[in-house]
Amino acid sequence: MWCALLIPPLSPTALFVRPLITDTRNPFLAEMTETAKQLCRPGYGILATDESIPTAGKRLETIGVDNTVATRTAFRELLYTTPGLEEYISGTIMFDETLYQRTAGGVRFVQLLKEKNILTGLKVDTGLQPLSAHSPKETATQGLDNLAARCDTYYAEGARFAKWRAVINVGRGPQGKSMPSEHALQENAHGLARFAAICQQHGLMPIVEPEVALGEGDYSISAAAAEQERFMAEVISALRQHGVYLEAMLLKPNMALPGLDALIPTKEEVAYYTARMLKRTVPPAVPGIHFLSGGMGAEEATLNLQALALEYPDAPWALSFSYGRALQDGVLKAWGGDADNVAAAQQLLLDLARVNSEAVRGVWDEHHPCAPIKGESGRLDGLAKYSYSEERKESGNIFNW
Repeated sequence: MWCALLIPPLSPTALFVRPLITDTRNPFLAEMTETAKQLCRPGYGILATDESIPTAGKRLETIGVDNTVATRTAFRELLYTTPGLEEYISGTIMFDETLYQRTAGGVRFVQLLKEKNILTGLKVDTGLQPLSAHSPKETATQGLDNLAARCDTYYAEGARFAKWRAVINVGRGPQGKSMPSEHALQENAHGLARFAAICQQHGLMPIVEPEVALGEGDYSISAAAAEQERFMAEVISALRQHGVYLEAMLLKPNMALPGLDALIPTKEEVAYYTARMLKRTVPPAVPGIHFLSGGMGAEEATLNLQALALEYPDAPWALSFSYGRALQDGVLKAWGGDADNVAAAQQLLLDLARVNSEAVRGVWDEHHPCAPIKGESGRLDGLAKYSYSEERKESGNIFNW
């Protein structure tokens, strides 16, 4: 005889208990997940100040200032001590030397930023090298060898996240071979994933930066987006293979842009192709995507950022900015190495951070702080270039759906 087994009914809340994001194998996971959430607060972005010493020298040279420890420290102090910066900036990325520097009053930059509720991160890659003798125009990123030990040091010094940049070039290489090659995609994806895994093992939340560089050629924005899609898909696959916790990392890609000899796309085109690439490749588990400003001027970067927010208002990730040149170049020019100009330069930085915060929320509607203004002479003056791709042709609608 069959007997009915009586089971008391379960309440709806008993059916599922949300697990804590913990892992006995990684005691840092909860902290790194919280770091990602802090960086992805609505309307907040990241200030990238991770220029290497040679790159910082090139920037300082444009204003006639010598590249010394003192001048580099002075400019970064100007940035970090800007009153009100914490209203729009949730984190800053530093170069190694900056982590140990102090204000003129003796306060460590890391401590100063912590008091502002701005998290400190480090650029931990050591630069690009040619991929091989057969692919001199393709690169791989260096710096994995002693990364674990450096992460331990950086964490002890107060850093809570790290960034690694990998670059893919589009176009033609030697003997007319198309770029990017499968070798370049796989090598760079592996490097990004290995970096992320090592960082998570040592307590630093990784920012993965898969950049498709703005390069020579007349390839279209749709072609550039297609290559970016290939690269991003390869990166996400590698991250999974290396056991990287997607909830405890961020992405820092470029926006889709065509070759330097192609037509300048409209902001709507940039937003459309960028959003399409993300929808096709990035899992919703990733908390946020903070775009780099490479190839774009200050105004262009803000316009494209807002267009993206309007194109994809229901994105499953936080869409924001991690800008370097777009936030710094105008400020550097306003400062000019003169202590008397610090207050004006800081006000400009605050204005730039604010308009990009508003662009993230899709509500920016004013003259850009770095946009050209017609002066008394009738000449247009601006603090920063609209676009670094001045070789491009006149704007035109080039949608290729």
